[in-house]
Amino acid sequence: MTDTPQTPATGPAPDDQNARHDEKMKKIKAARDRMMAEKIDKKGLVIVHTGKGKGKSSSAFGMAMRCVGHGMKVGVVQFIKGGWETGEAKLLAQFPDLCEFHAMGAGFTWETQNRAQDIALARQAWEKAREMMRDPSYAMVILDELNIVLRYDFLPLDDVLAALVDKLPDQHVVITGRNAPEKLIEAADLVTEMTMIKHPFREQGIKAQIGVEF
Repeated sequence: MTDTPQTPATGPAPDDQNARHDEKMKKIKAARDRMMAEKIDKKGLVIVHTGKGKGKSSSAFGMAMRCVGHGMKVGVVQFIKGGWETGEAKLLAQFPDLCEFHAMGAGFTWETQNRAQDIALARQAWEKAREMMRDPSYAMVILDELNIVLRYDFLPLDDVLAALVDKLPDQHVVITGRNAPEKLIEAADLVTEMTMIKHPFREQGIKAQIGVEF
């Protein structure tokens, strides 16, 4: 009795099926190669993570870790946030030559209940962000929760858009937060919307947890 190659769902895999698959992959690779030949090598990107789902800041900090892994310098300015001791801040603090981290908020706006203070802190954070965006040593600048600041008019949107137009050509700028303004979305090179399907806070009343939310 001879062994016959099996597939989990369809039983024996005929040789012609494998040949058709291989031929299809050759055509896909040829098309992919033609497409890649037309692309430019690199460009500093404006990246926006928005939406109601979890993961906007987490994704941005994932890119920060990636840059650090490649020996690329990252600047982080956190708008709004400032009260929590986060895991990402602790980790990135271990690479002081490659990451400068500034948490410059006073907490969520419903906690501070002080619009004048929130505006003042947002503008201080923006000045720090602009300083980093003018510095060619930073390969990436992350503006965490900037969208929240823009939503509440703590900063003029036009000032932010103008700064993005004038940013350094090879520098990536990552902006996070819910409710990204439409004009910012239009100006960005890469936009991802996080969609919430389920969340333990809403479904089960579970608070934010270390290692998951912060």
